[in-house]
Amino acid sequence: MEFGLYLEGIRIAFGGMGTTLLITFSAVIIGVLVGLVLALMRLSKIAPLRWLAVVYIEIIRGMPMMVQALLLYSGLPMVINSMGGSFRWDEPILCGILVCGINSSAYVAEVIRSGLQAVDHGQMEAARSLGLTNGQTYRYIIIPQAFRIILPALGNEFGTLLKETSVLSAITVVEVTRKGMLWVSSTFNAWPAYIGVAIAYLCITIPAGRLVAMLERRMSRSDRSK
Repeated sequence: MEFGLYLEGIRIAFGGMGTTLLITFSAVIIGVLVGLVLALMRLSKIAPLRWLAVVYIEIIRGMPMMVQALLLYSGLPMVINSMGGSFRWDEPILCGILVCGINSSAYVAEVIRSGLQAVDHGQMEAARSLGLTNGQTYRYIIIPQAFRIILPALGNEFGTLLKETSVLSAITVVEVTRKGMLWVSSTFNAWPAYIGVAIAYLCITIPAGRLVAMLERRMSRSDRSK
């Protein structure tokens, strides 16, 4: 098989990398923001909020992202239209961002919760003794320290989410995997196409993994120097 076919497969796969990265970064932002709210709800003393967060997290984590994508892309419009509405996804990429953001939020919520609980409880007591409210204590003291603790885990979530965007090919989002599939359907060059797809993902996930490892080493050195 000609070497040029492999180069063409890599080139085509990288043609979808912009969409993959856009979805991943957008979903991570949504995941962190929603995950923070869910984590605070899980730690709340208000039982309904706590149980609502638990139910959301358990349902999302217990369901494959492929199923979530199909429910949101195909199922939601059917339900809305059956009730007299008129809705369709004009841009599948928007649906993909929502799917990945919702999925990520459930996992990030547990990461943030563990980070918040890892902060010394004495920090809260000290802040309250200085006259800070509960909200101010979380905003200025607890949350910044928690995010420092969970930064490596958030980096791992980025890498995981980047790879999981491949399931969005099922809802016609033209990302890296979908680019390879379309090329295969027109040329039947399956091996070069999917080798190109694999290389495209590795070119992002390997450097991202190295960056996370570097952050972990720096944080561990910082902790030992205190």
